[in-house]
Amino acid sequence: MTEAQTWTLIATFIATFFGTLTLFGTMMTRVIRAEVGGLRSDMGSMETRINAKIDALDRDVQAIARRALP
Repeated sequence: MTEAQTWTLIATFIATFFGTLTLFGTMMTRVIRAEVGGLRSDMGSMETRINAKIDALDRDVQAIARRALP
């Protein structure tokens, strides 16, 4: 192998390495964003359920207070 071929192979390996690293980074970023979005969705639905339970509890306490206090 000549010196020019050696440098060409080195450059090819480096380009392939950085291309693979970039692709892996992009894919991981997309996966993390998707997971965070799913977590936000789950937390939002959980907050809605908690608020509904608190509203129901508040309504029940008010009904009891109306019956207990004339």
